[in-house]
Amino acid sequence: MANPEQPSLCVLIPVYNEAESLPHLIPRVFAALADLPAKVHLLLVDDGSRDGSGERMAELAENDSRIGYLRLARNFGKEIAMSAGLDHADADAVVILDADLQDPPELIHEFWKHFQAGCDNVYGVRTSRDGESFLKKVTAAGFYRVIDRMSRTPIPRDTGDFRLLSRRAVLALRQLRERNRFMKGLFGWVGYKSIGVPYQRAARVAGTSKFNYWKLWNFALEGITSFSTVPLRLATYVGALTAAAAFIYGAVVIAKTLAYGEAVRGYPSLMVVMLFLGGIQLIALGMIGEYLGRLFEESKMRPLYLLADAKAPGNTAGRLDQGS
Repeated sequence: MANPEQPSLCVLIPVYNEAESLPHLIPRVFAALADLPAKVHLLLVDDGSRDGSGERMAELAENDSRIGYLRLARNFGKEIAMSAGLDHADADAVVILDADLQDPPELIHEFWKHFQAGCDNVYGVRTSRDGESFLKKVTAAGFYRVIDRMSRTPIPRDTGDFRLLSRRAVLALRQLRERNRFMKGLFGWVGYKSIGVPYQRAARVAGTSKFNYWKLWNFALEGITSFSTVPLRLATYVGALTAAAAFIYGAVVIAKTLAYGEAVRGYPSLMVVMLFLGGIQLIALGMIGEYLGRLFEESKMRPLYLLADAKAPGNTAGRLDQGS
């Protein structure tokens, strides 16, 4: 039985169409944390699932007072689901864990040791990614290295959402209310003492991944545009270099014409130059549009999410609001 003087730990689990994974997930988490010197409870966040995950969560919560849940009014996306969970988590530390069990809950013991030593953000560093295609591994590795170079915010390489956050880190994250959310960047932005713990990521225990390559591409754009203005600067530099090259080329053509009477090149070269410059301009406009679209979303000031239903774990007194 948990000692009332023990610190508390909330395991936050975003859920989207994970009805097949839940029967494996809950017993393994509680078994892994049975001897952890903390009062442990789970907070499941249903992100508009359509496979019965929400009903299954409610059933689990009815049978075990250590389990609470939030059901979002629709599918808002994983980043918002995590934010909703962090808004309502009531514990000395919060662990974010995916429902597919690719991240081992047994590693939370190692996280806990670093937390007790004073770390506010203990994150898992993936040394391998079982069950994923070669292309996904390569693109994921490339993305983390690109954003690491482009962003001033420290975003550790090869890390996901699997981490432990102290109460003060969670309270800091609650203050960040932007609508376009890249949580891996926000975790790094709040600062505080951090440390990485290497581990091998396993294959999914059940079901299939909800991220296809198109969603991953958009997720990468979200991360880059949320934490870097380098694309805008790049457009400026490319435009300046192109203009300089065009000026030099024009000067050469004029000089040769004056010196040798050489006729100006005709239609093919003109079309190549026009298409090249037009393409550069469209790329630059696209970059500007990405940032402008995010400003438009932020200006509407809508709540991040709305709740359809909620139940706090029996051993906490957390307040479950209907939206934020």
